[in-house]
Amino acid sequence: MATTTPKRTGWTARDIPDQSGRTAVVTGANSGIGLVTARELARRGARVVLACRSEARGKEAEELVRQQVPGADAEFRPLDLADLASVRRFAESYDAATLDLLINNAGVMALPYGKTADGFETQFGVNHLGHFALTGLLLAKLLNTPGARVVTVSSGMHAIADVDLGDLNSERRYRRWVAYGRSKTANLLFVHELARRLGAAGSAVVAAAAHPGYAATNLQGASARMEGRRTAERLAELGNRLIAQPAETGALPTLYAATAPDVRPDSFTGPRIQGLRGAPAPSWRAGRTRDDATAERLWAASERLTGVTYDALKR
Repeated sequence: MATTTPKRTGWTARDIPDQSGRTAVVTGANSGIGLVTARELARRGARVVLACRSEARGKEAEELVRQQVPGADAEFRPLDLADLASVRRFAESYDAATLDLLINNAGVMALPYGKTADGFETQFGVNHLGHFALTGLLLAKLLNTPGARVVTVSSGMHAIADVDLGDLNSERRYRRWVAYGRSKTANLLFVHELARRLGAAGSAVVAAAAHPGYAATNLQGASARMEGRRTAERLAELGNRLIAQPAETGALPTLYAATAPDVRPDSFTGPRIQGLRGAPAPSWRAGRTRDDATAERLWAASERLTGVTYDALKR
């Protein structure tokens, strides 16, 4: 009896091009889509730096990558995006002259109001300002590397809120989901302006964005755990089991943006099926995330707040 091979339904981790000789920094690589991203890049031959806040979880993730990918070149290094001094220490510790891939993956979601070590609202500080500073501090390495890319992980939830340039730290009123949406809009505005500035400088470095759709990660229940809301935590766990796609699938848009040959600057890749599930595909984004004036003003504010200036891209 003849057998047939099931048809492929889209791009998968098997389609990642060979990454031998390339180095990737993945923030938040201790769990979820960050861990999968690091593992799959290592599987294709990349040297992977797992940039994580927790030393214990970071070293566990490094060991897990080595177990799942025999011979993997993986290394944990400490990075706390809620502390600009830690961001600077990480950048200073990265002493290689080149960097092929910077994956700005780490993030927090819908947390109770809090502040970073530098006094920024936590979600804006971690999700946007920390990655803005990290990218700027590693920029020279990226510019020095043929084929380099910066991939910043945003979210479809950017649609719920625009940035408020007059209240970036949500000091007038804090609503956790609005603050999250603003931080994810900031991610896309950052990618838009970075891509524009790279192009104006004649650089071939690609700045792109991705999002995982609804993927089962630790983010969903973090806020409830912090506040001891057991019912909300259980509901988040139930949603992860019944509705969300696994982290292995949620990481595919990031991996696609980082490695696929046809990725364009300022592109936004997400899951194909209603932006929630499935193989990577071009994703809808709010038009305001490509507004030049807003992106420039956010960029100027981010340089002022972090003290990190992208001198190599100055006009």
